[in-house]
Amino acid sequence: MTVADFDQVSAHPGEPHRGGLAERLNWLRAGVLGANDGIVSTAGLVVGVAGATTSGTAILTAGVAGLSAGAVSMALGEYVSVSSQRDTERSLLAKEEAELAEAPADELAELTAIYVAKGLRPETAELVAAELTERDPLMAHAEAELGIRPDELTNPWHAAGASALAFTVGALLPLIAILIPGPGIRVPITFAVVLLALAGTGALSARLGESRPAPAVARLVVGGALAMAVTYALGQLVGSGAL
Repeated sequence: MTVADFDQVSAHPGEPHRGGLAERLNWLRAGVLGANDGIVSTAGLVVGVAGATTSGTAILTAGVAGLSAGAVSMALGEYVSVSSQRDTERSLLAKEEAELAEAPADELAELTAIYVAKGLRPETAELVAAELTERDPLMAHAEAELGIRPDELTNPWHAAGASALAFTVGALLPLIAILIPGPGIRVPITFAVVLLALAGTGALSARLGESRPAPAVARLVVGGALAMAVTYALGQLVGSGAL
């Protein structure tokens, strides 16, 4: 099998493992997790405040503060994490590029050995390694040896923005749900909205992970319910002066 054969296989429109698909799914999973964080943390905060006071202003202030702080924290954490990862990847790529310049024959032999280890016959592995190296040496070696595509390094600013946006979207659900109804029904309605939202994100995350939805939904719904119940009870204790 030649490089052209591999290209035809990878470019097949029905192939589920096309280049970039795994990365897009990872981004989507990260977005779902960010939204879950926004839903649970903000719901716990506003429900806790609602347990202490019926003041819509106090609830709004706490909710907006929690949303803002959470979004900034998520963005900063993602930016630092992805920046560190990209710095490491760039360092590895620079090292690989230097090795290709200093010892191309050794690097070609190493790439051939990788394809032999993956099950290709030695002569086929040598042909594939030679053709890939001829086309783009750094890409061929970095992808096979390091699992890195030089043209697909994650942008930390994009990661930070996506994380902050996902958190904000999730946080807006409980914030809106608790502000619209009257004081007597705002907490039950918020519970219902939050649990439905968590059930939806749980089902989506299970679908993305190709796993059974019931366990994922149950974990999120039970966890979210417990978080809101605890914060609401603490809010009532604080509001009554018991603490």
